[in-house]
Amino acid sequence: MGDSYAAAGVDTAAGDRAVELMRAAVARTHGPEVLGGVGGFAGLFDASALLGYRRPLLATGTDGVGTKVAIAQAIDKHDTIGQDLVGMIVDDIVVVGAKPLFLTDYIACGRLVPERIADIVAGVAAACAATGTALVGGETAEHPGLLGPDEYDLAGAAVGVVEAEELLGPDRVRAGDAILALASSGLHSNGFSLVRKIVRDAGLDYVDRVDELGGPLGLALLEPTRLYASELLAVLADPVAGGAVHAFSHVTGGGIAANLARVLPRGAWAELDRATWSPPPVFRVLAGLGGLALPDVEGTWNLGIGMFAVVQGDAAGTVAATLAQHGIEAWQVGTVSTAPRELDGFEQGAKGVDGGAVRLVGGFAD
Repeated sequence: MGDSYAAAGVDTAAGDRAVELMRAAVARTHGPEVLGGVGGFAGLFDASALLGYRRPLLATGTDGVGTKVAIAQAIDKHDTIGQDLVGMIVDDIVVVGAKPLFLTDYIACGRLVPERIADIVAGVAAACAATGTALVGGETAEHPGLLGPDEYDLAGAAVGVVEAEELLGPDRVRAGDAILALASSGLHSNGFSLVRKIVRDAGLDYVDRVDELGGPLGLALLEPTRLYASELLAVLADPVAGGAVHAFSHVTGGGIAANLARVLPRGAWAELDRATWSPPPVFRVLAGLGGLALPDVEGTWNLGIGMFAVVQGDAAGTVAATLAQHGIEAWQVGTVSTAPRELDGFEQGAKGVDGGAVRLVGGFAD
């Protein structure tokens, strides 16, 4: 059976080698709550710690990295794409104030190259360790004929927990709340179909040097998604700043305004002042190559804002300073209002959420 499976293009021995190569990296994410180690049919996590909660709510999220993997494949660099996966999932969970507990991943590839899979999983494991998330299991599958020999895709899912009375979201947001923007590390993991079209239409290669970016184009595009979970949880635990935080929003697919609108209550609105920040060079370079104005792509790219924090208005400076202490640059971009007004030109809700309304105004800082 093994020989016939190999003849069909599936190498089970390579899968075993990949597991051995990734074993140590995965084990480093395991605390005493993880039982059974690597390789079981199911990952086991001791949930007895939840007995200390009065009313624990489990938060779960799932996501992938999208077509950013095509750039990793194009320049044969696979050690950062795993961080993108963790950032996309775990930072969704922390939006509601939840502490991530564990994550599982799934990698589908056309041909299983153990060293490549180990690089990907090492990135996942390092990001899990950085966010306090146990990597308790995963799956690697070969799909010859469906994916090319050097193609792969990855996805994952995670579970976290939050005390019910500490749940963040629109119900806590009030008129007069300040909206803080938290700096991104770059493109993160959204809008890469547009990125790839721009690069293709411009006749560029990912190994080409772009002076404005200080090196090869592909390396700048692969800058990994910033991880916010540990820092945001530290802010929530701060005795002064924590109680002032009412909501977070993760700026992912859908862009800036739509994602913020999801965490504002119905009837609330906000105008975000573009003049409060200058989009980093990678966005300016790509927009220029595509003949696009920056406002044209703020519904696709984060333009330098990876998260929003909606906080009590008179505590904005305190929360921003606390974020800075944890290494995250933050600045105020707007204020929540419930005053009656026409909302033409605003983004209202998104992804099925009947939330508030948001629009960006003015011009970006130079």
